[in-house]
Amino acid sequence: MMKEPEKERKSILEQARERLDITLILFELVLSVVFIVVGYLIDNNYIRGVGVGLTISWVTSALAYLITKMKKGKK
Repeated sequence: MMKEPEKERKSILEQARERLDITLILFELVLSVVFIVVGYLIDNNYIRGVGVGLTISWVTSALAYLITKMKKGKK
């Protein structure tokens, strides 16, 4: 039997770094939705405002991520 050529093995840390940016962006979106919903449920403007702030932050980070990926794709 012939052995297959060994693929480059990445450490767990390297694999996590590749997906960390997407994971954090999605976590920020989920967290903002949770804060907004909880703010409406307990009728608290402060909690709702935190959710809105997180939503604005999520949009900003998602746009930055997309622009960065598009620039890397052009090279």
